[in-house]
Amino acid sequence: MSNNATARTTVRNTTWDELKVGDEASVERTASAQDFYLFAHVTGNINPANLPGSEEAEALAPSMWIGSLISAVLGNRLPGPGTLYRVQNLTFHERVRIGDKLVAHARVVEKGEKPLATFETRVSRADGTLVAQGVAEVEVPIATIEADARQLPELIIDEHDHFGKLVDIAAQLPPLPTAVVSPDDHNSLGGAVLSAKKGLIVPILIGERAAIEKAAEELGADISGYQLIEVDGHHAAAAKAVALVNAGEAGAIMKGNIHSDELLGQVVKRDGGLRGPRRLSHTFVLDVPTLDHLLFISDAAINIAPDLVTKVDITQNAIDLAIACGLKQPRVGVLSAVETVNVNIPSTMDAAILSKMADRGQITGGIVDGPLAMDNAMDTEAARTKGITSLVAGQADVLIVPNLEAGNMLAKELTFVGRAEAAGLVLGAKAPVMLTSRADNDRARLASAALAQLYYYWRNNGRAFVPAAGELAEAAE
Repeated sequence: MSNNATARTTVRNTTWDELKVGDEASVERTASAQDFYLFAHVTGNINPANLPGSEEAEALAPSMWIGSLISAVLGNRLPGPGTLYRVQNLTFHERVRIGDKLVAHARVVEKGEKPLATFETRVSRADGTLVAQGVAEVEVPIATIEADARQLPELIIDEHDHFGKLVDIAAQLPPLPTAVVSPDDHNSLGGAVLSAKKGLIVPILIGERAAIEKAAEELGADISGYQLIEVDGHHAAAAKAVALVNAGEAGAIMKGNIHSDELLGQVVKRDGGLRGPRRLSHTFVLDVPTLDHLLFISDAAINIAPDLVTKVDITQNAIDLAIACGLKQPRVGVLSAVETVNVNIPSTMDAAILSKMADRGQITGGIVDGPLAMDNAMDTEAARTKGITSLVAGQADVLIVPNLEAGNMLAKELTFVGRAEAAGLVLGAKAPVMLTSRADNDRARLASAALAQLYYYWRNNGRAFVPAAGELAEAAE
């Protein structure tokens, strides 16, 4: 009896009575980095020799992961469902690396007292090179079991830390004097202190001294080395932060324990505010586990129902931030519900116009295309299936949403369902404004500080900051 691995919708075991000496089965598998990461998570074994990414040596497959492939033969193929191990011994002859194609094989060599059976087991490379071999004794199921082949739930393995790299790059620049507005709770003060420790900002704390000092005490943070400007109330703190930027004493603003509209009211006021030539807009920057690049989403926090003129500024602001973060020519997908122009869906008309404006140089620095639906903006196969030929479709770096509601829901779905990490920045003012949620953790504020630092450099130098390789490696250490 031969029972090689094939795609099956049902699984039926071989009972002890049906099993014969000489019966055999096998499964095939290609070793991947994800296998090694999952094995480390399940077992708690974080031996660096078995984990990808080490600069010292190439990752080798954990030996017991190799042995577990034999378990897959016995549990899935022969005898199959209901099989239980008694004994397994193994001798390992070769090491396995990522990309190696393996064949795990088991053959019945003896039937013992019911329900026991002994199997000769081995794992080989596809070319026949023996990797491991041994003997297994198992309890063979007595009753027939036939069941649907189970589809395991998908797992997301986050192999990238884009925010970490961003922080390392920004830390090579001189720390940015930053007006921190009302940092009188644990989260907002903690983010400012962490950003200062990482060398991203020089915090200027603005607010009620007693409340800030109480927050510092609860945090266990020493803020004696930071400038603290005492003012009464959040409104006054926001006004003071704007004044410091206008006076050249601060290069950025960080939101603390204050409502966004109260802070932005001071930023956008006509007399003494920080209005620039463009409309202010907010851009979320997300580190999404399933993406190998940062994702920029705009506008999900300021402009509720932007018209076409406002969307031009929103798009340009988002492109500028992406360039500041190191993207040479960001791919911008202008979203709608569909990927074709429909006069009954105004967002498709706006998207098509924005795309043509970019073609004519009225929006610069990025490749802009739309309308695109979310699926074909982010997934190459979805774009191919729908016959979309585009330099953006399936590989967008920046997503421009139709309105605030759509953008806010999209960003929060990715954050709370897709487990993305989010940072954010208000663009278009005379200085970058870190507009994180009051509930955001320190890492979100740290990443936002890195964005502000890189954007500030880009605005003042006309190019993205790119540190020397040695400097970046030193920062990472």
